Amino acid sequence: MCGCRARLRCRDTRRLGITTRRDDIRLCVSELATNAVLHGLVPGREFCLRVIADDELVRIEVRDSGCGPLELPCPAGDADEEGGRGLLLAAALSDDFDVTAHDRGKTVWLVFKVTSAH
Repeated sequence: MCGCRARLRCRDTRRLGITTRRDDIRLCVSELATNAVLHGLVPGREFCLRVIADDELVRIEVRDSGCGPLELPCPAGDADEEGGRGLLLAAALSDDFDVTAHDRGKTVWLVFKVTSAH
């Protein structure tokens, strides 16, 4: 899956019954998918996007096959530099954020408190 397909998959969050925070969720999916493509893939492998929604929470998980720990960049970095702020933005917009390490790769996950139409 590429970053563009991941964004398209989450474009219509109403289909999931989500009535709040749709823009935050779509932006964070885009950021995590882009990071997985640019920094977390071993050649010949893809990443996995999971979106789990219920009446109160949406959990976004992006698993890649890359090695090495994920480190958040320093928020006081150079504001003119391109890149490096996507994870900080995702962590700030979400209600919970963490990384789960695996034998191969990692899963970056975010949780959003939402209001559902159900």
